[in-house]
Amino acid sequence: MTFEELQRANELINTTAIQGKEYAQVNERIKAFRFLFPTGTIETILVSNVNGVAVFKATVRIGETILGVGHAYEKEGTSFINKTSYIENCETSAVGRALGMAGFGIDTSVASAEEVQTAILNQEQKCEECGQEIMDTVIKGGNIWPAAKIISYSQRRFNKILCPDCQKKKMKEEKE
Repeated sequence: MTFEELQRANELINTTAIQGKEYAQVNERIKAFRFLFPTGTIETILVSNVNGVAVFKATVRIGETILGVGHAYEKEGTSFINKTSYIENCETSAVGRALGMAGFGIDTSVASAEEVQTAILNQEQKCEECGQEIMDTVIKGGNIWPAAKIISYSQRRFNKILCPDCQKKKMKEEKE
């Protein structure tokens, strides 16, 4: 693989803006890799899965030549996706990092868009109105709403992070 070939493959990658910076999604990195190396391989191995913590290793190869290796760690239940799919999410992150180490989609960052979004959601988030920390919340009917889902909903609906109480208050104001 020449640098020019890698540049051409990277030009095919669509990026996602997150907090003003562009990141490549893992599927875009895979697409660019397959463009250059249709017979290349991406091998993954579950290194461990103990107490709801998965660790994956991914290796990107052309024949016997290793182009990149990546590892990822995901904890069950730390995000809405990780409630049911932390193992799959971990594998995808490891693949994204291995492809990043091989040079795919790293014009602005080795981290993939998915990794950055997960990291942002896992940070302590506070309501922009009252300053209350956003935590998993029990809503009517006994449903548990993960903090990540509460944050995601409020950002879509109100364009800012609001706790459930402030969301209710805003909806009431909208009706008046």
